[in-house]
Amino acid sequence: MGAQKSIHAGKAKIDVNVDFTHKLCASLMLPPLRNTGSPLSLVIGSLCFKHPNLFGGSEKLDVSWDKGLYDSNVLVAYRRPRPEWLSQQCFVIQHSLSPEIGVHGVPIDNFSRSGSGGVNLSRLSLGLDMSEPTSPKWSSTTSIKLEHVRPLNDDWRSITRDLDGFSVTCSGNSFDSMVVLKQESRYAKANDNSFSRFSMQIEQGIPVVSKWLIFNRFKFVATKGVKLGPAFLLTSLAGGSIVGNMAPYQAFAIGGLGSVRGYGEGAVGSGRSCLVANTELTFPMNKMMEGAVFLDGGTDLGSGCHVPGNPALRQGKPGSGVGLGYGIRFRSPFGHFQLDYAVNAFQQKTVYFGITNVAS
Repeated sequence: MGAQKSIHAGKAKIDVNVDFTHKLCASLMLPPLRNTGSPLSLVIGSLCFKHPNLFGGSEKLDVSWDKGLYDSNVLVAYRRPRPEWLSQQCFVIQHSLSPEIGVHGVPIDNFSRSGSGGVNLSRLSLGLDMSEPTSPKWSSTTSIKLEHVRPLNDDWRSITRDLDGFSVTCSGNSFDSMVVLKQESRYAKANDNSFSRFSMQIEQGIPVVSKWLIFNRFKFVATKGVKLGPAFLLTSLAGGSIVGNMAPYQAFAIGGLGSVRGYGEGAVGSGRSCLVANTELTFPMNKMMEGAVFLDGGTDLGSGCHVPGNPALRQGKPGSGVGLGYGIRFRSPFGHFQLDYAVNAFQQKTVYFGITNVAS
């Protein structure tokens, strides 16, 4: 919800967008949310520059900048034209700055909210994305990137330890560096009555330098939707595991919108492994509004104690949890809104307000 302006300069295009959603959330006394589900990731302004023919050979340059209340993200992408039967290549440089709430956040109000743990992450990455030619149901992307992660405190100064004195990096220094080879495969199938989606990611940390992180990270998400008369049943199962060297911020965080509702972000737990299941039944109320009932559950599979520094144990996170509740889905010309009311295993109530799709 906001204002957008497009400016054309020759062949280039500049999009400027301002989002006033945080003012709406403040007036409702609800935590502002971006479509990622994080209460600290609301985009209130963005700037996008696009050039379709940078060097006269149909090379495309995209530069975008998103600024939130507590985070920011800058992305530069350069694409060279290639025949359709070859993999499409994209050179990417990205820098993001965001609070690390999922792992280092402190649960409050019987785990219904998560407060800042005084750790923010500055991430700089550069590398190459390669998209393989797609089939009707399968698609695949491979990337290799150099990543540099530097933890910062709330005053934006480099830190090596959290508020309890435990290291926030794997190296023990003020930053971690790694080369990551990532393979992602996606499957999708749909008809008039149902759809199925499956995605799988495998990341491998490559030891280019002996002090850089060496790890293997696996993650999957399976989703199934079935139409039941006028209603629609949506179920999903997500999980993952990481072995090898890791920093605390690489742990799987469980809890919050998009995970286990009824809990704050990461308030269920954070571990080397995780498993999260969601079930939601939606039913139409009128042309613009849908009702919903849901049940979520998640666990770290007992792996929280294997995260360096064991942040989940120090913060008293249970490691597993169940949340249930109901909500409303509202469609409007300004975007798709979501309002959920959930109760966790501690009988603490939580309200989530989110924008799932903002109209341009």
